[in-house]
Amino acid sequence: MAQRPLLIVGNWKMHKNISEALDFVQQLAGLVPKTPPSNVTIIIAPPFTALAAAATAITSLPIGLAAQNAHWEDLGAFTGEISVPMLKDAGCRYVIVGHSERRRYFGETDAMVKKKVAAVLRHGLRPILCIGETGEQRSNGQTEQVLSGQLTEALAGVEKDRAADVVVAYEPVWAIGSGRPATAEQARDAHRHIRATATALWGQDAGERLPILYGGSVTPDNIGEFLALREVDGALIGGACLDPAQFAKILAVAHTNS
Repeated sequence: MAQRPLLIVGNWKMHKNISEALDFVQQLAGLVPKTPPSNVTIIIAPPFTALAAAATAITSLPIGLAAQNAHWEDLGAFTGEISVPMLKDAGCRYVIVGHSERRRYFGETDAMVKKKVAAVLRHGLRPILCIGETGEQRSNGQTEQVLSGQLTEALAGVEKDRAADVVVAYEPVWAIGSGRPATAEQARDAHRHIRATATALWGQDAGERLPILYGGSVTPDNIGEFLALREVDGALIGGACLDPAQFAKILAVAHTNS
């Protein structure tokens, strides 16, 4: 099986207005190689208001664009929501789906996440599906059960020939923003279980094509430890991606590990 490409995704969350987004892209452009390794994909996920401007700014750069969320319907009376066709029109090629903050603060369920994954794929974009356990669930020995349940529900109905179009991000909820990332052993074990679950759903070949990222207090200082693991195919970055210099350091490590 050929090596899976590395994906480095910067999730800006609710940060940066349009001018700040454009300044970020300009600074990052001066810090990353004009032609990075072909097996490293750089993705940024600005807030909705900055997507179109960011899409224009990265046109000539080796950077992809992701949205942080989407509704599962194409249009309708859903005040405040954004559809996948709208995101595609704005220049997005990826959509983050089921982030733990969406689940925790906005009540997103596995059933809702499943519909979002299907909508993203239906319109030719790639979902970045977030799954992960809370600290209480890990303490209770439920990590594998939680990961299997979230993954199986979200991917129900997704055909195995779409495996390479899906990206899974393992984000231990207890590690996000805590400054206390998972250990390399914890990340390795979780990623192995996720791939085993995907393989049970789709078969060996399709399961091996699924990229699985680690997310949870990733920094320039620890990214190398995670990317050194054969099971880890990249990272979903939170706070450390907001500073272009810090994000560039993370990308430099990824380029070295590619």
